[in-house]
Amino acid sequence: MAGGQEHWDNVYGARSEEALTWFEATPTVSLDLIRDHLGMGDPFIDIGAGASRVVDALLERGYGPLAVLDLSSAALAVSRQRLGPRADDVAWIEADITTWQPDRDHAVWHDRAVFHFLTEADDRAGYARALSQALRPGGIAIIATFADDGPEMCSGLPVVRYAPEELAQELDRLLPGRFELLNARRHMHMTPKGNRQNFQYSVFRRRDR
Repeated sequence: MAGGQEHWDNVYGARSEEALTWFEATPTVSLDLIRDHLGMGDPFIDIGAGASRVVDALLERGYGPLAVLDLSSAALAVSRQRLGPRADDVAWIEADITTWQPDRDHAVWHDRAVFHFLTEADDRAGYARALSQALRPGGIAIIATFADDGPEMCSGLPVVRYAPEELAQELDRLLPGRFELLNARRHMHMTPKGNRQNFQYSVFRRRDR
């Protein structure tokens, strides 16, 4: 994956959680979309979650089982420390999504800003393999990337920008006929320094087959 573990450990080690460009005190768009599709008792996984507060909000609302995956041990440590004893109610997975081998299936897969870092075809293929193995038939994948008019770089790394239809085409190329795009929305994220970043959030359903 772009950057590798050392790069991302350095990113999270260099500044506080609140100073990271992607920080959201309340990840409203993600939570709205997750709650639209996640039932109580349904397994959920947050891909590349880093120090995201999605898991905090889901715990507070009684959702679970919950899993958080990230390449960076430093990022996971931030979340575990923040949650304190509640961290024991989460499965923490330190792994590269492009080579990860899931050991269970999930009802909802959430990825805010991992896929757009996968600039190499082999990495996107690895991500797709993990997605197909980790998401149950009929399950929901929420994939957020920089929009087609969003930033071209993030954390010193190039990204691939997508319009929803372009992301749907790429997913269909990787996993032909396996996913249908249910809906999409744009979102303008304001960084802690006041910079604007245009995102797109796409919601896919895995077809039963």
